[in-house]
Amino acid sequence: MLAKVTSCALIGLEGAIVEVEVDISPGLPSFTLVGLPDMAVQEARERVRAAIRNSGFTFPTKRITVNLAPADLKKAGPSYDMPIATGILISSGQLTADVSKTLLIGELSLDGSLRHTNGILPMVATAHYNGITEVIVPDADAREASLVEGIKIVPFSSLSQLASYLNGEIPPPEYERQDPEKHITPEKPGIDLAHIKGQEHVKRALEVAAAGGHNMVMCGPPGSGKTLLARSLPSILPPMTNAEALEVTKIYSASGLLPPGTPLIRQRSFRALHYTLSNAGLVGGGQWPRPGEISLSHRGVLFLDELPEFGHSLLEVLRQPLEDKVVTISRARGSITFPANFMLVGAMNPCPCGYYNDPFRQCTCPSGLVSRYQKRISGPFLDRVDIFVEVPHIEYEKLSDDRLGERSKKVQSRVTAARRRQLERFDGSILNCNAEMTPTEVREFCRAEDDAHSLLKAAMKQLHLSARAFHRILKLARTVADLDNSDIIKANQIAEAIQYRPRRMVYP
Repeated sequence: MLAKVTSCALIGLEGAIVEVEVDISPGLPSFTLVGLPDMAVQEARERVRAAIRNSGFTFPTKRITVNLAPADLKKAGPSYDMPIATGILISSGQLTADVSKTLLIGELSLDGSLRHTNGILPMVATAHYNGITEVIVPDADAREASLVEGIKIVPFSSLSQLASYLNGEIPPPEYERQDPEKHITPEKPGIDLAHIKGQEHVKRALEVAAAGGHNMVMCGPPGSGKTLLARSLPSILPPMTNAEALEVTKIYSASGLLPPGTPLIRQRSFRALHYTLSNAGLVGGGQWPRPGEISLSHRGVLFLDELPEFGHSLLEVLRQPLEDKVVTISRARGSITFPANFMLVGAMNPCPCGYYNDPFRQCTCPSGLVSRYQKRISGPFLDRVDIFVEVPHIEYEKLSDDRLGERSKKVQSRVTAARRRQLERFDGSILNCNAEMTPTEVREFCRAEDDAHSLLKAAMKQLHLSARAFHRILKLARTVADLDNSDIIKANQIAEAIQYRPRRMVYP
């Protein structure tokens, strides 16, 4: 008897419907899996065999053939355990059920219980898109699956419970959806700007970067607070919208990094990388491509400490994602695109010892070494950075001052108001912030006063800025104007944007 059960494959961050066909025929006992299964799917034979027996059913001692169609699509992971086991029970006559409009996803334990499965959210979204009305998932994944509206979620804790439902012995335990706001988990305590002494100009640069989603690099001697300032950035970023939260949750779900008990990620990510990271770890890849760090920092912050220590190829590979906000991984069998819309924040010393041009300590680096160190960061890479700010030593008087600075919540309110103005401006488009504007939007939305145009013209001539730099200055000035609640860009706002331009330090 032939049985057909519907399941789903995960390709990158998108799902693809898979039909699990099970045929049981007379012959020597065997269990064959076909349809480009990986090792985890191949091992499903032993998990399914033990789970069926330990759930009180009989495992057929006949020739069993399982086909995962379409046959040319790679199948990976243990999510096919439940549909394979269900197909075997239906094909052997131990279950009588119509599952033509039902999607089954879940990993089986040897005792027949259902375990958490990665990638539930994108797979359930694919089922809904393809007109499937019901999805059966493990109990542990019900909250995540329920984030997709318009589809019936039926959770089970074991194979025997699923079989009782399909046989009509128990009513359907449909999951009762909760308000998405109830999925919010308590935020981790972050670093408040109020507790960072001094560096007021850097805090202002962080506010501008957060308001417009701009990339930023800080340069200064060791101990000046660059890393601390970078780690405070998430505390002033605006809360994620529902659409952004679902995007980020999809990425973490497919990567298997969704925190337990957190079906919906509401906090913006902060990914701090070490310079020993590989290209595949940064961009993503592998035989079965998975998201890298730049995708895991989507809608959040990607922090590169000791920026010049990252390899040249590692920094150059960031250039395309910084422009396109996506990263494409190509393999022999095709290409997969992952989202990569992140804020890049870098921190660097001016030289290997960290004290070049420092007024308090003498630099011990040879002049040639300083030059080579600074040249590790290419001009095209720096040209994609909107804000470059120097972080000097903090004076004792400021460090010993007991007074607190402006709190992150107050700065966040201004940033959120600026982002809200940008969302209203870009209503009807795919843009979310000023940093994402193309030259077309810059021409339309970055209107400036005559004095501002004159100042920008003089800066272009004196600093020999590129066309990309011209557009980036206007986008940065638009963000400063949004913080000032100004419709027209003024000269002082252009001046502030110009002072943030990345620049080469003078080589000795």
